[in-house]
Amino acid sequence: MISFLWAEDENRLIGKDNDLPWRLPADLKYFKETTMGHAIVMGRKTYESIGRPLPGRTNIILTHDSNYKQEGCLVLNSKQELLNWAEQNDSEVFITGGSEIFKLFIDEVDQLYVTKIHATFEGDTYFPILNWDDWTLISEKKGLKDEKNPYDYFFQMYKRK
Repeated sequence: MISFLWAEDENRLIGKDNDLPWRLPADLKYFKETTMGHAIVMGRKTYESIGRPLPGRTNIILTHDSNYKQEGCLVLNSKQELLNWAEQNDSEVFITGGSEIFKLFIDEVDQLYVTKIHATFEGDTYFPILNWDDWTLISEKKGLKDEKNPYDYFFQMYKRK
């Protein structure tokens, strides 16, 4: 099963200068809890913005560079390689960015985990446009707003119809 996991603002913004445009520790905790024990897939630039493999997960980097290597990560070079790996290895594989990787798997994704942040930010990277008519909201939980998480935000999960 292929799932997307991301956070976005009201304008579908997901990134700024290869980083998140906001500080929202509760979303990072949600990311960790949701993906723990599963495979996470990211492009090379997203991986390099994190700078290390995330513990407790199979870290997969998708890149066209067949010479690219990172200790502690599985490096794959094509969409088909990842689909083959997913079929053989994991019940749920999380695509975690960036924008180009989301676009690449938009027709294969089965579930969406999105943190909708009710604010707008400056940035340079947007989530691809989805046809929301193809999706059913199956859960929504309001995140706790406090001094460390200063925005209204919701954790939503969708399944493809």
